Amino acid sequence: MMLTQTGLDPALFVGVRAAVDRRASWRETATRVADALAANLPAPDVFTAGQRLGDPSDYCSHLLHAEPDGAFSVVGLVWRPGQLTPIHDHVTWCVFGVIQGAEYEELFTLSEDETRLLPAGGNINGVGEVSGFAPPGDIHRVRNAGTEVAMSIHIYGTDISRIGSSVRRYYDLPVRTR
Repeated sequence: MMLTQTGLDPALFVGVRAAVDRRASWRETATRVADALAANLPAPDVFTAGQRLGDPSDYCSHLLHAEPDGAFSVVGLVWRPGQLTPIHDHVTWCVFGVIQGAEYEELFTLSEDETRLLPAGGNINGVGEVSGFAPPGDIHRVRNAGTEVAMSIHIYGTDISRIGSSVRRYYDLPVRTR
């Protein structure tokens, strides 16, 4: 059964399916899916009025579409100011586009002895910005970088409705500071 929330342009699904059907590397697939999302990035009204409010206790994740064959899912995230994810990586490629506010992504690498995380940079992503990544090397943390509710669309190369989360691992390691 396909789950689709209204407000998503069918052209987005056509573009993502075409990218996935090429059976390219995860990095190339993420690049092609990012192109499809950039061309079809929805407005904030893809969320219901209630969803756009977010939750005071934590950021919210809303499944907007799950492809019937499990090839990908589209998820909407809603972040109130200051809300953030734990440091994590993913089971598959991911593409995201910001549709309201700004999100700050902190990047990390794992130390050679795997006992700590090393800062590897960061990006502030504003409205209209689309990016993607693929494991390995996708350790990051995301937070709302602004003073208003932030919203983003994420496309994962798996069926989130079946596996429950795109996260492979959470990292509870010290971060080396300068």
